[in-house]
Amino acid sequence: MHMNILMVMTSHDQLGNTGKKTGFWLEEFAAPYYTLTDAGARVTVVSPLGGQPPLDPKSDEPDAQTDATRRFKGDAAAQATLASTGKLVEVNAKDFDAVFYPGGHGPLWDLAQDKASIALIEAMAAAGKPVAAICHAPGVLRHVKSADGTPLVKGKKVTGFTNTEEETVGLTKVVPFLVEDMLKENGGHYSKGADWQSYVLTDGNLVTGQNPASSEEGAKALIKLLA
Repeated sequence: MHMNILMVMTSHDQLGNTGKKTGFWLEEFAAPYYTLTDAGARVTVVSPLGGQPPLDPKSDEPDAQTDATRRFKGDAAAQATLASTGKLVEVNAKDFDAVFYPGGHGPLWDLAQDKASIALIEAMAAAGKPVAAICHAPGVLRHVKSADGTPLVKGKKVTGFTNTEEETVGLTKVVPFLVEDMLKENGGHYSKGADWQSYVLTDGNLVTGQNPASSEEGAKALIKLLA
């Protein structure tokens, strides 16, 4: 199957004013990257600033490792791809069949407000092309509108990082907004599975996943839409 898939990473590395680092979550890049490339997709990786996106250090700790992250750590080609991301502002929705947003807390600060990201998602949605976002990445849909001017998620079945998962990691008061609350406020039909378990929803061409455990299934759901 010949698929051109765009993957959009965060460039944001500060966890609010805590003095701690954030960025993207390694599993949420690695698992979808391999699920997509193993299925024959060509994956192009971009970020707002280009270059190496910041890795959330917590996602690099031993207890956060998976088969996909271990594979990535032994894969010089994939590491080089990630280290040299293109610039988000330079991509054209016409060149891609779908777009995938990995999470981590970073996207809540930059991609959720990024005009190029918002325009890209709106263009993909208008063209009937799949948009997938996992964990915190459904936050990128915050200001995205449908052609009629209503929020893209309005009336759609959606999921994303839960309020209780955010409480568990102790960042409820640190993040700029809570993904679950935002999706509900924008009219999304939000639902969730058990905390930290895979839960993925597809509604039309929109795929959303709840947490890091949903990364691989989210990518599989995206492939299904392109099959």
